[in-house]
Amino acid sequence: MKAIILCAGEGSRMRPLTLTKPKTMLPVAGKPIMQYNIESLRENGIKDILLIVRYKEEMVRNYFGDGSEFGVNITYQRQEDFLGTANAISYGKEFINDSLIVLNGDVILDGDIISEFISKYEELKPDTLMLLTEVEDPSAFGVVEIEDGYIKSIVEKPKLEDAPSNLVNGGIYIFNKDIFDKIDKTELSQRGEYEITDSLTMQIEEGLRVMGHKTDKDWIDVGRPWELIEVNEELISNLKTEIKGTVEEGAHIHGEVFLDEGSVIRAGVYIVGNVYIGKNCDIGPNSYIRGNSYFGDNVHVGNAVEIKNSIIMENTNVSHLSYVGDSVIGSNCNLAAGTNIANLRFDNKSVKTKIKDKMIDSGRRKFGSIIGDSVKTGINSSFSPGVKVGHNSTIGSGVLLYNDVPSDTRVLIKQEYIIQDKNLKK
Repeated sequence: MKAIILCAGEGSRMRPLTLTKPKTMLPVAGKPIMQYNIESLRENGIKDILLIVRYKEEMVRNYFGDGSEFGVNITYQRQEDFLGTANAISYGKEFINDSLIVLNGDVILDGDIISEFISKYEELKPDTLMLLTEVEDPSAFGVVEIEDGYIKSIVEKPKLEDAPSNLVNGGIYIFNKDIFDKIDKTELSQRGEYEITDSLTMQIEEGLRVMGHKTDKDWIDVGRPWELIEVNEELISNLKTEIKGTVEEGAHIHGEVFLDEGSVIRAGVYIVGNVYIGKNCDIGPNSYIRGNSYFGDNVHVGNAVEIKNSIIMENTNVSHLSYVGDSVIGSNCNLAAGTNIANLRFDNKSVKTKIKDKMIDSGRRKFGSIIGDSVKTGINSSFSPGVKVGHNSTIGSGVLLYNDVPSDTRVLIKQEYIIQDKNLKK
């Protein structure tokens, strides 16, 4: 069996983080999202992997190369147009031998899910096997009607009262060669895409064996910015202590810490909970690092800084007397002294943030900011919960930021206060 991982898209709901990186390459707990799936496939004996790429594909190619560093054989196909899942899968027509497992690069699966899925396919020998999961509200998913393991129909995003079941398409499949014949016959949908569910419907109508396998195991779909924090929480919880760098006398560690080569934890640093620290980082002195925090390579955290449950990407500096809570900070950023990123509303309600021009409830009581690459802040600047800042923007000294900031923008203190005065008058 071979594998295809779909990783051509940008992940627009993850902006501003994906303005400079493809979503599948965003780091969690020390690795890009997609690496977890490549390693899970390898652990289950699948070594031949085709990556379908396009958006900022050079980052994917440069990181994974031919796959030899990861114990697999990786080849690439560029999806020329974003024309849907069936179009992306069609690039595997010359790649397949007898069977093919297909999964998305932005869904993190553990090896047990892949193992049970492959075992079920080998037991049943269907034409197509689809991974299913049960949800309370299926109205936002492709819902399957199933009988004795056979999928009878797939209904896209039905009204709750019209849903044939609570079982939904998990977006992971095992196909044989027949699927490519059906993809060739698939027509554009109303969305202007070639939908793999339309190809599967052809198989069902032809009487082929399209089956579903329900899993009770969890997997993590990283679709919105706060879900990056949540998956980081989940994966760092499995961390085991490994100290390759230096821990100075007078530092205090309570929990599991991975400290990579060339990094130093200075005297007076107090760490509570699991923390991942990459290569050549400088932490402290006298900083407070709280659980589930991740630091990429070459991160500097200054004196008397507090960081809680956050992702700080490579080459970023968090200067002295700053606070970062439940946030994602991109690469090559500089947070000046006294920068405060708040993570809790005054009314204790869950934090909302803007996704594609709509305010969306994150469901998180504690959620700070999402800051893109190459952002600089001035001293004593403050960020309200849920605020996003685009890449290469500058936030002036003393600014109290209530609203999202687009990329390549400079926010000055007078401009921000004038905006806030107008809002207050309203």
